[in-house]
Amino acid sequence: MKLLKLIFRNTGRHKLRSSLTILGLAIAVMAFSVIRYSIDAWYSGVAASSPNRLITRNAISIIFTLPLSYRDKIARIDGVTGVSWAQWFGGIYVDAKNFFPQIAVDKDTFFDMYPEYIVPTDEMKAFLSERNAALVGRKLADRFGWSVGDPIRLTGTIYPGEWDFVIRGIYTGAKETTDETQWFFRYDYLDERMRKETPVRAGQVGWFIIWINDPSQAAIISEKIDRLFDNSMAETKTETEEAFNLSFVSMASSIIIGLRIISILVIGIILLVLANTMAMTARERVPEYAVMKTLGFRPVHIVGLIFGESLFIAILGGLLGIVITLFPVMPLVRTALGHFFPTFPLSVVTLILGMSSAIVVGFLAAVFPTFKAVKTPIVDGLRVID
Repeated sequence: MKLLKLIFRNTGRHKLRSSLTILGLAIAVMAFSVIRYSIDAWYSGVAASSPNRLITRNAISIIFTLPLSYRDKIARIDGVTGVSWAQWFGGIYVDAKNFFPQIAVDKDTFFDMYPEYIVPTDEMKAFLSERNAALVGRKLADRFGWSVGDPIRLTGTIYPGEWDFVIRGIYTGAKETTDETQWFFRYDYLDERMRKETPVRAGQVGWFIIWINDPSQAAIISEKIDRLFDNSMAETKTETEEAFNLSFVSMASSIIIGLRIISILVIGIILLVLANTMAMTARERVPEYAVMKTLGFRPVHIVGLIFGESLFIAILGGLLGIVITLFPVMPLVRTALGHFFPTFPLSVVTLILGMSSAIVVGFLAAVFPTFKAVKTPIVDGLRVID
């Protein structure tokens, strides 16, 4: 208990220095946590994947389409219990900066494949009964202030022209990881117009969504599907939804690697800040440690004082950093980056990593000052006294 009192008192002897060190640690832990949250956000779509869904796309690239006629052949494969399809639209709402995913989907089968999208019954009926109806996510609707019944015009890029829609429903996610930033509309509305304006583009889809009841058969079923279309004009690549989503994440691998490196550098900065503080503290207290040794204090007591003070500062800085991260910072980050990332998962692992990093840094920062204080002879320590 006496040692703990000494640790607390030593921490408060230089209030400004200790306060600035704790604040610096808190900011570093906050920066580390936000960076890690950003990395988790890249993988949020992967976390939301279902093991029961397979995705079949063009073997060359997803920008190339597949014939809708593949649907019936895929549906006849053993183990497949449902098939739906979708197509990326790529329209512009008012300004190109207002990006959000727009996907044409089969009205009768798509939402059966995605039970995590919750749509009120009356709104789903309205969507099914109107050709140019659209369903939008709650976050997307809040972003632009849309309500059910609003007419919206999108300017096509992949499919040129002006496209008029009416919002007939707003869906919510069943899970925290469910993407509520998407715009869904009926594929038959897109295909009907293509048949009139560009017949060669009609009857084409971006990818098929395949439901299987036994996820353990995913690899076998995927191989059967791809073998079915070997040597065709549009060969396929079938993979789990998780692998499909990971392929998009891999496109930003350089950014993610950069963020990981920055997070490690932040930890290095924490170490330098605290190590400098503890070195200054130990240097100033060399005479005190010498006097303590003459009074009978053993090296273990010196070790406890220095390590205790360093860890105490590190823990305070870590806790303050986590509090800052959770309350004023993360809501701001979600608001600023919510348009780019569907979800910002609050990972307990990230908080543990941030706190653990602070504690490890506190331990490492005390190693050299402790070694020096213990090894300095009493005579040499007392010489410093004026």
